[in-house]
Amino acid sequence: MEFKRVTIICGHYGSGKTNIAVNMAYELKKQKENATIADLDIVNPYFRTLDSEEDFKKRGIRLICSPFANSNIDAPALPQEMYSITDDRRQNVIIDVGGDDRGALALGRISGAIVQEDDYDMYMVINCYRPLTKTVDELLEVRDEIEMAGRIRFTGIINNSNLGRETTREDVLASLAYAEEASAKMKLNIVATSYDKRLDEELKNRVPHPFAMELQKMIPGI
Repeated sequence: MEFKRVTIICGHYGSGKTNIAVNMAYELKKQKENATIADLDIVNPYFRTLDSEEDFKKRGIRLICSPFANSNIDAPALPQEMYSITDDRRQNVIIDVGGDDRGALALGRISGAIVQEDDYDMYMVINCYRPLTKTVDELLEVRDEIEMAGRIRFTGIINNSNLGRETTREDVLASLAYAEEASAKMKLNIVATSYDKRLDEELKNRVPHPFAMELQKMIPGI
């Protein structure tokens, strides 16, 4: 996978955005020296990029997130450090955006500068096994809401259809037709088909643009 300076990860609640963002940050670090992951999710207190903070430190990846992440404080505020995403172009950044249009409102605060620089990709993470995006028509509604709130358009699709740790090879393969339909209706390419790395030998030659991932673990007690 090739990266532009800024890569934005968006999608419906529970689609698996954060797992994608974390693993893309790992991959980015292999290719670029100044790798940063920014948690723009001011909506969901669970499965945050902060859960992988120690891994980021070991790999030399900079983490930007709200000071209230993984706490019971409901403070939808962005840290001032977040604006370095657009101000410091030496950084190569993965941005994890909150779910749906509410989460994308935070992205709207910096999207103008990102679009003006024009060195970004914004990927829609899709999961056909989530209750509210079982059909592509439902997915199109989510896309429209996110683009309007974030004031920026998607450039590609990541098929992350899964059933958590219970996901089988057949579950991933069964999602391919859904992803192809979404690609055709959105006129966007599928840039990755992601799955738990334990399925890699079974899937890497059977799906388009395979992306085997390490599954993120929540901090105990959060």
